[in-house]
Amino acid sequence: MSSKTTSSEAAAGRGAVTVLGLGSMGTALATALLAAGHPTTVWNRSPEKAAPLVARGAVLAGSVREAIEASPLVISVVLDYPALYSVVDPELDALKGRSLINLTSGSPEQALAAVEWARGAGVDYLDGAIMTTPPGVGRPDVMFLFSGDRTVFDAHGRTLEVLGDPLYLGAEPGLASLYDTSLLGLMWATMTGWLHGTAVVTAEGTKATDFTAVALRWLGTVGNFVTRYAEQVDRGEYPGDDATVDVQIAVIDHLLHAAQARGVDNALPRLLKTLMERASAAGHGADSYGSLIEVLRTK
Repeated sequence: MSSKTTSSEAAAGRGAVTVLGLGSMGTALATALLAAGHPTTVWNRSPEKAAPLVARGAVLAGSVREAIEASPLVISVVLDYPALYSVVDPELDALKGRSLINLTSGSPEQALAAVEWARGAGVDYLDGAIMTTPPGVGRPDVMFLFSGDRTVFDAHGRTLEVLGDPLYLGAEPGLASLYDTSLLGLMWATMTGWLHGTAVVTAEGTKATDFTAVALRWLGTVGNFVTRYAEQVDRGEYPGDDATVDVQIAVIDHLLHAAQARGVDNALPRLLKTLMERASAAGHGADSYGSLIEVLRTK
């Protein structure tokens, strides 16, 4: 397969793409691009990892420079930002006139530094975050978050749609990373809450799958609470017209007792109760649960 994009491929939105890094995620990205008909060049420090992709039609570049020069769009998904620099820095001049989209995980501060690094080299750069594990790549319901240079996002939007649902968050380069880390926190808190509840109910012989079917319906209602509280957070006002913090403190004791009686660790609900009590002590006892953000914001 040629690494150059033909006019018919370009017209169909199937431009050539290079993927730097073939860990599980890089391999998943390249696989999705190939399946959508994009001429795809790949590079990895350990070239043997490319064999399955080459069998599907990918071109294995013999060097980073060769990989970069093969495509107008280069997607990096290496271990971390230091790895990105170590791979790309020696061949940075080859990126001029091309777009570099970095999907490497890192902090918002690292994303900001990378933008300055790219700008100093005259490279069109966009930072992004992948909100899935490798098996989810290519599904239209999976989010890929992007922030920074809007022109890069717009130029390659159709290609990014092959990977998932691309969401442009804004011009601030660190936003994608900031959303990424915050959403992961939401995921861990939600999954741990589900696991705690599952531990409590399965102690009675209930199947986890039975409990989860009800739990997922409950999360729909919780989503309504979150939507209401988000508006309160933006206003800085927390009317306790649904359930106050003091009511929640009383209710969480029921969970603590039920879990303790069944030998389930209570570290998570104890932490939650502590936050509620701090909010109450700060004068939010008659306010909604959304008022806990005032405690969380306190350093």
